[in-house]
Amino acid sequence: MTLTVPNPTDREAIDPDGETPVLDIVVPVFNEERDLGPCVRRLHAHLAGSFPYRFRITIANNASTDGTALIADDLASEFVEVTAVHMAEKGRGRALHQVWSASDAAVLAYLDVDLSTDLNAVYPLVAPLLSGHSDLAIGSRLARGSRVVRGPKREFISRCYNLILRGALAARFSDAQCGFKAIRADVAAKLLPHVSDTGWFFDTELLVLAERSGLRIHEVPVDWVDDPDSRVDIVSTAVADLKGIARLARGFASGRIPVAELRQQLGRNAPKAGLLSQLVRFATVGVVSTLAYLVLYMVLRNGLGAQGANFVALGLTAIGNTAANRRFTFGVRGSTDAMRHQFEGLIVFGLGLALTSGSLAILHGLTTPHQALELAVLVLANLAATVLRFLLLRGWVFHPRRQTEMSAR
Repeated sequence: MTLTVPNPTDREAIDPDGETPVLDIVVPVFNEERDLGPCVRRLHAHLAGSFPYRFRITIANNASTDGTALIADDLASEFVEVTAVHMAEKGRGRALHQVWSASDAAVLAYLDVDLSTDLNAVYPLVAPLLSGHSDLAIGSRLARGSRVVRGPKREFISRCYNLILRGALAARFSDAQCGFKAIRADVAAKLLPHVSDTGWFFDTELLVLAERSGLRIHEVPVDWVDDPDSRVDIVSTAVADLKGIARLARGFASGRIPVAELRQQLGRNAPKAGLLSQLVRFATVGVVSTLAYLVLYMVLRNGLGAQGANFVALGLTAIGNTAANRRFTFGVRGSTDAMRHQFEGLIVFGLGLALTSGSLAILHGLTTPHQALELAVLVLANLAATVLRFLLLRGWVFHPRRQTEMSAR
């Protein structure tokens, strides 16, 4: 059968006889008239002989200008399990987004037309999703047990890219770009509306979003042989990937990407940061805040006096400190409850102010201190206020139970 999907909102009846496939495996193609026929026939033979459930192979034709569309239609006529979908625009991400959004299968997958990945990995890829063990599965050329044949240049680029992902986005999966992945359909329905890339970065964006949303990603070691005739432009793809990484970093930092909402929809709890990790982050924010406080105090001391300078400097740094701890120490992002957090942070600030101002009052009541002694007392008072601040922020303002209760209202 042959379908045309003009845009992602048109959901066609892919299997009109009512027999729903368990697996829908997509083969995205652009001008692949030479490889398409052998690929689909080999894939069909493998699935028919070894896959124990009903399956579908969907050829996603990305605006090909050669004979790919005709070959896709012929294959769809030859095999009842093969469907051809024709789209007017290019882009692997666009093709996967549209076909997966329209599919009625329980598990959605894709592989590259060059069949660089050994097909014996298909069932190990899909099995953890069928069992409910995992939400997504990826073929990994960098996992232990993989056997990979490719040139040193491609190997170097792949490893560097994954190091960048780990450093910039704290990704924990080992291989973002292997053209061999699967996802549960119910999970895809939640994630795809938030994946915007239409090209090669689609895979990375989907995986990073899934990981941030608390989903389990299963990695399958694969046997993989590089295609020497690959048409991927490495330079332009690398530039697009770096731009995509920067876009995701901004989206997560600003809260524009609704990770908390996705976690709630998917029934995943927010990761619990350990006490040691929170202390290290809180201490880092505290050091920066204290330095900023001391600089402000010194600048304002002569004009406002000791108490006035302390009040203004502590107030300004308290606002920045609450915002920084909200995001970096306790992992709360987005604008939800931001005003409440700042208000409660000001209450904590008031207690810190009472502690530091009281220390200054006692000092000035006892003697006329030198500025160095005054600063020393303020540093000690601020250390005590910092301990109090951490306890109150962790146990009250940003307590996970309060965050959950507020989100549920």
